[in-house]
Amino acid sequence: MPRWVSFWIIFAGLAVSPVSSVLADETPVDVELVLAVDVSASIDGGEINLQRAGYVAALTDPRAISAMLSGPLGRVAVTYVEWSETARVTVPWSVIESAADARRFALAVQAFPIPKGGLTNIVNALDFSALLFEDNDIEGTRRVIDLSADGRDSKGNEPVVAAARDRALSRGIVINGLVINPQQEQSEVEGVKYDLEGYFHEVIIGGPGAFTVVTETPEDFPRAIVNKLVLEVSSVARPTRQTAAR
Repeated sequence: MPRWVSFWIIFAGLAVSPVSSVLADETPVDVELVLAVDVSASIDGGEINLQRAGYVAALTDPRAISAMLSGPLGRVAVTYVEWSETARVTVPWSVIESAADARRFALAVQAFPIPKGGLTNIVNALDFSALLFEDNDIEGTRRVIDLSADGRDSKGNEPVVAAARDRALSRGIVINGLVINPQQEQSEVEGVKYDLEGYFHEVIIGGPGAFTVVTETPEDFPRAIVNKLVLEVSSVARPTRQTAAR
């Protein structure tokens, strides 16, 4: 074999091997799910605890576990983010492929100290959550952000929030919403009653099958979150209340 042919075979092998290694390291899952939970100042400590209790109940609920394990690959990946003016990862990416995995993740959510609230920065929450899908060594059939909030973005107007939504959608991410106690956000502004659920529909949720779930009272969190998680990890989400597909 000519030397130049040998050289190019060796060079090609060196060039391809790192890529093959990276692909081999990525864990395939049915869904990559970011649980982006509002802990802003408008939500008191009791409501934050109720939200956490809701997610713990959902992650350990037999229906949710069955949904997480029933996809073609039999596993999902989840991370838990708490956000207000800034966002932070409370529980890092975890692959759930058994009931024991789900319980461990739920315990990690419960164990983290409750943060101090700040402004409601939905724009940052969406941008921060969207970046978490990059370089996480996981390859999901679907990518989903589950964003909860009890109010509008404190800084951005609606086009700014919608632009953050669209940035996430351009990455192939679906955004679903959990509207917390919308009655407290309804107010008369220049004679127009503000509709928080409609705000989610117009500028936050998006992607194929995107949906919102509404909790009318804090005590309604656990039931709503169980139902929402089952929908999100199912192969085909069935929209509830309002739906947008952009």
